[in-house]
Amino acid sequence: MDLVRHLECFVAVAEESHFGRAAARLGMAQPPLSQRIQRLEKELGVRLFERTSRQVVITDAGTLLLTEARELLARAEALRTAARRIRDGESGLLRAALPPDISGETVAALLAGFRSRHAGLELELHELSTAQQLAGFAAHELDVGLIHHPCDVTGLELGPVLRRDLGVLLPRDAPQAGPDAVPLAALTGFDLVLFPRTDAPAVYDDLLTACARGGYTPSAVRHGRGASFVRGLILSSGAVALCPRDTRLVTPGDRELVWRPLSGAPPARRHSTAWPKGRGDAAVDAFTDAATHALRTTADAYSEAPARPLHLRPASEYWL
Repeated sequence: MDLVRHLECFVAVAEESHFGRAAARLGMAQPPLSQRIQRLEKELGVRLFERTSRQVVITDAGTLLLTEARELLARAEALRTAARRIRDGESGLLRAALPPDISGETVAALLAGFRSRHAGLELELHELSTAQQLAGFAAHELDVGLIHHPCDVTGLELGPVLRRDLGVLLPRDAPQAGPDAVPLAALTGFDLVLFPRTDAPAVYDDLLTACARGGYTPSAVRHGRGASFVRGLILSSGAVALCPRDTRLVTPGDRELVWRPLSGAPPARRHSTAWPKGRGDAAVDAFTDAATHALRTTADAYSEAPARPLHLRPASEYWL
């Protein structure tokens, strides 16, 4: 027996005191309504109404149960509403990820923007590389993320792809550390510090391809993630790193490292949100809007870029 539907019938008859009016209110014929009331009485083991040819009078037992019936119907409607909100991405849990190189200011702005758009949704935020995010999508362990391009976006939908030119971080006493923009070819002789290739293979290859096209083939590629470790490699190993202007690797008034823009057509960092095809909803849209706004407002020089993955030669062709 559909208890909720039978209770709706009970409440309608109790409030209308008439089977015909109750049936019209419920959009059904009167005989099925009478049958449902009879089944409910049998299920509950009490008589709910006294029926005569002229009127329907609720019994004492029916009066006592009416309040309970109304409360149960209200709870059932609340359950339906909650289910709709979860289905439409308006409440529940959103599993999201950001890459490790996103600045703290951008993370804070993203979280604030997301809360303003979806205060009722719990955001489970992880720090994951692009490769880890792609694996999370494939394993159905992640709902949305912010990824680096290029990468394999098969089976994914993308938000706006934002492009940001990279500059070079190098020792302050290096000849190339003058006031002017630095050509890539002028970095010849320096090692290059990059994140491990497993973090984002296509991005890694793309950077080395851009360097080669600009006339810079690193003497060696060294790998590092942490700011202190990368600084140490640059200062002690005759190395440089490619990064945006607001990199966390250099501090205001830094006496050891300096950031300079690259001249010509510099390599770029490209980000966009991504989520599995067909699984976007209001929560994913809110995360995409918050992430895009945070990148544009906390990191200057981001601009719109086409969202197409690049298929590049392997990095082994460009480094020793």
